Amino acid sequence: MRTEQAYVGWIRRFIFANGKRHPQDLGAAEVGDFLTGLATEGNVSASTQNQALSALLFLYRVVLDMELPRLDQVVRAKRPCRLPVVLSQEEVARLLQAIPEGQTAMMAQLLYGTGMRLMECVRLRIKDVDFGRNEICVRSGKGNKDRRVPLPISLCERLLRQRERALLMHRADIDAGMGRAQLPHALARKYPNANAEPGWQYLFPSARMSTDPRTRAIGRHHVSEEPLQHAVKLARAMAGIAKRVTCHSLRHSLATHLLEAGHDIRTVQELLGHKDVATTQIYTHVLGRGAGGLLSPLDRLPGVKLLPV
Repeated sequence: MRTEQAYVGWIRRFIFANGKRHPQDLGAAEVGDFLTGLATEGNVSASTQNQALSALLFLYRVVLDMELPRLDQVVRAKRPCRLPVVLSQEEVARLLQAIPEGQTAMMAQLLYGTGMRLMECVRLRIKDVDFGRNEICVRSGKGNKDRRVPLPISLCERLLRQRERALLMHRADIDAGMGRAQLPHALARKYPNANAEPGWQYLFPSARMSTDPRTRAIGRHHVSEEPLQHAVKLARAMAGIAKRVTCHSLRHSLATHLLEAGHDIRTVQELLGHKDVATTQIYTHVLGRGAGGLLSPLDRLPGVKLLPV
């Protein structure tokens, strides 16, 4: 749904940028000018421009059934080469300890312990956590791909209690005539009663009922991601970490720490769900091949004594 909302927003901007003319009366020239303006006048990032392009391609190919010619004249936004923010293990420990004990702290530890993305963690279903095999199945991750990640043994007991809390809430909802979770894709039509099964309920359910924006049915959705984001932000300040830390920084830190521990890059690639190993290779800057692995020529000068700071 978030993708739909983003696409609608870009289509609306495209229409207003062309004097509210119908997109059917526009073509590749107008699309190219719009995308070029985003890069040259709007100074948007490459990912933002690509999102706008995807929205307009979807509009013409799927909605209007029109094929646009190649957009070779579009000025593309430059994609910067940036290194991820990585915390040391000591900084990760300080950050996690600064989050008050509870569900939010457990979710933050789960992000670091598994390498899941923020929304992948928030959207976990009860059936996705396999305590017998000590693994978690991440469903419909980035690129609509499933993958398996290890279940941290230190979190098993707390996750079992969390599952019991979620099941108790579900039983109470069933008794109240509700307790039906939102199912992905067309599963609700294929299996009409599956949304009431315990396994399909969210592992981290919201404390309040909400209305499904598609079906208008009242049910219990998963918790919002905002409290976890806010908790990490506050914990960073309390831990005295000067780096810009987000929930995604825990994923970056896990990948770096695994490579430092000697795990091969293909294993880390599958754990993170990267399509190309080149994406995972960005974390190799810490393995003695980057700036931190070099001995400065200043330290090699004979007779030079450096005073301690």
